[in-house]
Parts: sequence; C-alpha cells; structure tokens
Amino acid sequence: MAKGSSNETDEQLVERVFHGEMAAFDVLVLRYQHRLLAMIGRLVRDPHEAEDLAQETFIKAYRALGSFRGESAFYTWLYRIAINTANNYLSSRGRRPPDTDLDVDDEEQVEAQLALADHEDPEAQQRTAELKAAIDQAIAELPEDLRTAFSLREFGGLSYEEITEIMGCPVGTVRSRIFRAREHIDSKIRHLLEPD
Repeated sequence: MAKGSSNETDEQLVERVFHGEMAAFDVLVLRYQHRLLAMIGRLVRDPHEAEDLAQETFIKAYRALGSFRGESAFYTWLYRIAINTANNYLSSRGRRPPDTDLDVDDEEQVEAQLALADHEDPEAQQRTAELKAAIDQAIAELPEDLRTAFSLREFGGLSYEEITEIMGCPVGTVRSRIFRAREHIDSKIRHLLEPD
C-alpha cells in the first residue's frame, strides 16, 4: 500500500497513525484542511487567525487521536475540535468577530443570485460588493449557535445529521438554527435584491 494513499478511508488512515505512520496523518490534514479553514474563517472572520486556528485544530486532533473511538466519522470529530477551538478564540475576544469583513468565500453563489450578466458594468460591480458586505455583516451579527450551524451547512457542506453530531443537539434544533440564520440574513439583504 502506498504511503499516504488518498483512496484509504479516514478510519484506515487513523489506524495507520496508531501504528506510528505519521504520513497517514498528513493525508488526513490534506483531505480536510481547505474545508476546515473555510468553516473556521466563517466563524472568526479573520483569514490569518483562521489559518492559525486550523493549524491549532490539527495539532489538537493529533494529540487527542487516542481518544477517537470511531463512534462518529473522523471529520465530524475533527469539526467538533475546530468549532471548540474557534469558539474559545471568540470567547477570548469577547465573542466579537474581528473588524475585517471582506472575507467572502461565496462569491460565485452571490453573483449567481444576482444574475448579473454584465460583470464589466461598474454599477453591477458596486451592487455585488454591497451585497457581499451585507451578507458578511449579517453573518457576523448572528448569535454563535446560529452562525455555527449556518456555516457548517452552507460553507462546510455538512448534512443536518453531521451538524447534529458536531453541535450535540437534536436535528430539529439544527434545522431551526439554520432557518433562523437564513431569515436574519434575508432580512438584512432583501432591500439589495429588490429591483430599482
């Protein structure tokens, strides 16, 4: 079997790490680093801090790997560590996101929603920028539990069941939090989507 084979399951890679193969953990890092970074970035709103927190998450995961029992999927366990790490960071900052609100990972989705055919049009570009800023601000204003559930669903691409495992609450609560987050964001951007 090739070292670091990306065809192996997470569980197989974890087992290899338990047997002293450090390269197997590198494969896990490569497999999840981008998704984890995007999710943490949405929570803390600062790309540099998000990178540090993602690295801290992987270090914590490596150190705690002995406590991983395989009762949940590896990435669910990893995301739980990431959320706790991000929440601890936010708590140390008084739960206020940093002032940078230009971190928009969903540019394609926003542009598709606006259906802006002419990207060269300065007015269209201005409206797109305003919408992106409004979405970022609306997400930043969400209470921590709503922002976490929304970010895991929309930016992490996780299922309701996976979010339930990570957040430790019933699926109905997850659905409610995501619905309330979407309602809040919609109320903040509705005026920007209405025709002139």
